[in-house]
Amino acid sequence: MTRPDRFLVLSATGLVLLLLLIVGSFPGGLELRITPVTGGRPLVVLPLQVGERFTIHYYHSVENAPIWEEHSLDGQGRIYIEEERYLKFGAGMGKMPGVGKMVQRGPYEVIEEMHQPTDEFILRIGSPGVDHTVIWRGIHTNLSDMAPHTAVRFAGRPVSLLYRLWRSIVSHPATPAERSPDDRSHRSRITG
Repeated sequence: MTRPDRFLVLSATGLVLLLLLIVGSFPGGLELRITPVTGGRPLVVLPLQVGERFTIHYYHSVENAPIWEEHSLDGQGRIYIEEERYLKFGAGMGKMPGVGKMVQRGPYEVIEEMHQPTDEFILRIGSPGVDHTVIWRGIHTNLSDMAPHTAVRFAGRPVSLLYRLWRSIVSHPATPAERSPDDRSHRSRITG
């Protein structure tokens, strides 16, 4: 290889590395990871945008009544609870003074407009029947089927544009894929 050819190759390589560095410094959204507290690979990884919601749905262990908790992430990856919806007042449920607005939505009691920070939190996944299920973009992932009785950490984090572009090509193995309407194996009993 001649000296001018070597210079062109090095210049092109440097330019590509500089572009990767620039793209890597731009924000690319957020990622929510649900990981066992004891460590190991995440059970679920959700790409999210700021303010985009995901829901935790389950059946209360005492009342066996359905509960939905909607959450969002801010730009730094902090988690907020935005809304709680349940069929009736169950053990431990009800209005928290100064948090949100209580409304009736059909048969459901709803606390909306909560925007209460939770940051990272730990959830002990219930047995099948409790059906702790994460609902994201219409996809239902039943954690109780995956890891019953496991304590998991819900943690959000900002990701770079380069990482987001990479994950748009090669999704994380723990990111749920869209399922066909006929696949009911990960659907919750009541989707209210």
